[in-house]
Amino acid sequence: MTVNHTLQAITNRIIERSRPTREAYLARINAAASRKPMRSALGCANLAHGFAACGPSDKAGLAGDELLNIGIITAYNDMLSAHQPFETFPQLIKQAAREAGGVAQVAGGVPAMCDGVTQGFAGMELSLFSRDVIAMATAVGLSHDMFDATVYLGVCDKIVPGLVIGALTFGHLPAIFIPAGPMTSGLPNDEKARIRQLYAEGKVGRAELLESESKSYHGPGTCTFYGTANSNQMLMEIMGLHIPGSSFINPNTPLRDAMTKEAAKRALQITACGNDYTPVGAMLDERSFVNGVVGLNATGGSTNHTIHLIAMAAAAGIKLTWQDISDISAEVPLLARVYPNGLADVNHFHAAGGMGYLIRELLDAGLLHEDVRTVWGETLRDYTIEPALNADGTITRTPAPEISADAKVLAKAETPFQPDGGIKVLSGNIGSAIIKVSAVKPDRHVIEAPAKIFHDQAEMQDAFKAGKLEGDFIAVVRYQGPKANGMPELHKLMTVLGILQDRGQRVALVTDGRLSGASGKVPSAIHVTPEALDNGMIAKIQEGDIIRLDAAQGTLTVLVNDAELQSRTIQTPDLSHNQFGMGRELFTAFRHIAGHADQGASVF
Repeated sequence: MTVNHTLQAITNRIIERSRPTREAYLARINAAASRKPMRSALGCANLAHGFAACGPSDKAGLAGDELLNIGIITAYNDMLSAHQPFETFPQLIKQAAREAGGVAQVAGGVPAMCDGVTQGFAGMELSLFSRDVIAMATAVGLSHDMFDATVYLGVCDKIVPGLVIGALTFGHLPAIFIPAGPMTSGLPNDEKARIRQLYAEGKVGRAELLESESKSYHGPGTCTFYGTANSNQMLMEIMGLHIPGSSFINPNTPLRDAMTKEAAKRALQITACGNDYTPVGAMLDERSFVNGVVGLNATGGSTNHTIHLIAMAAAAGIKLTWQDISDISAEVPLLARVYPNGLADVNHFHAAGGMGYLIRELLDAGLLHEDVRTVWGETLRDYTIEPALNADGTITRTPAPEISADAKVLAKAETPFQPDGGIKVLSGNIGSAIIKVSAVKPDRHVIEAPAKIFHDQAEMQDAFKAGKLEGDFIAVVRYQGPKANGMPELHKLMTVLGILQDRGQRVALVTDGRLSGASGKVPSAIHVTPEALDNGMIAKIQEGDIIRLDAAQGTLTVLVNDAELQSRTIQTPDLSHNQFGMGRELFTAFRHIAGHADQGASVF
């Protein structure tokens, strides 16, 4: 199938724009590559430290360069449901490596924080920056130079992008990402959202709310709604970093364990010592990132990836932009309805046909680059499958179903839920922003209303409780960017705005903060850049100014003449409360040097 003309043109312009930085990157990783195990260059004392704790056979093999060695980077902790299953993975990987004639060592651990736990609290201000810390922690783990290939154990929001940045920094090494899978389905997500709104209105108490949340988030695995964590898993598969079919297999099942072992064995097959050498930095090229953006739009994925994909691409010398993402969105139909873009969860998505069905539909419609390298081979067509476990413990892969098992969850490319992916760039005198409209009703795509100004989400919640949020308005929640306070997600705003919208008010949000994949039904211009603390125009908006948010035309404008806007002085609020406590003082340097959201909001 020929690739869609517009998609190919966008890919070509990314290639041309990236040529100098991509060529420099490839030259660096080629210089680092070797057909010998990296540890062979270490001194004897260095090498002895590297295998001192190994068993006798592993030690002998590593000493003589006879065995290939997998480095494991793990985000395991047993507090977070998504990462708890990783407790058993290192032993499975080591067992599989030995069966294949190799060795595996845990090279290092990286932090994994949960936005669900920190949401609305001070710890959330560390969340975005944790991505770059994870990349650096990955580099520390791999700096021992003991490994022929790497496997990465991570699932959630900033963890996977951070691991990818770290992996690409060591781009001469093959890399396979091994997921843990989603928890089984619990309380339906729409029922959870209903209880949240009732609690916000004072109609149910904390006990009822906690019971609801506990029934929704109830066991090991990823949360089942389609936020950043599950968008990560989709991306890793469609970009070829997972083995085929592995993204959404539930934890602690025989198939999940078999796939973990299979991934470890495959990592040994793609080292520089074999015939299928697949260094991750060469494997992930411009086409791979375009495929990731296509998948993001086709599934209604997390807006966080309009930041993360840019930062990940930059680590490979690739210059991806918001405009690329928006232009791809215009070409890619929405094929999946998963909460908050529908009522289904990711288990329903997987049961309806899952990633194999989705990738086949997109390939057959010419909306993916098929001829890309993956950890499995030379074509993305390898991923149009459905995995199953044989009686002997091996995995079999059959073609993905031709017909969706649930047409309300997964659609055909020729009969999509909507003709585009719904992620758009907004631009105007306020700056640039991202909006996702896949869950926003068409009659809400244009909102023109007076501004109400807030400097954090608690201010807006207090105004709601005091009955001050009447009539139509656009909430401007500013000083929430990376330089101001680390750019936290502002999900507590969504419950309030959702209630007001349900009451018939025309409301919207404009913010230099984030919302992630759960932004839902309220029109929201997020990631506004330049941010308020960077002298962005959002800082000059005043209470009552009329703002026009027009998702149809792609504009975001405050209807005040330019002369008056320029003459206004910026009154920066007191941000000292964002600088200390919960470790925020350790991230002062990060806040000072953080880049713009449209450049990945990175410290690198």
